[in-house]
Amino acid sequence: MDKKLIAMLACPVCKGDLKLDKERQELVCYGDGMAFPIREGIPVMLASEARTLGAEERVDRTLG
Repeated sequence: MDKKLIAMLACPVCKGDLKLDKERQELVCYGDGMAFPIREGIPVMLASEARTLGAEERVDRTLG
């Protein structure tokens, strides 16, 4: 995804920053612990489609 596009997007739940996870093709909000899928190059910014981050993913982020 284009870095400029990512910079313009915000979490639809908390309006916080999103980070791109290229490997999983997701936009991640660590504040809410949600990962929004990117399907065919289009971010799906619906809370109902988001994956909840596991405890390990949240811990890894706080340590890194």
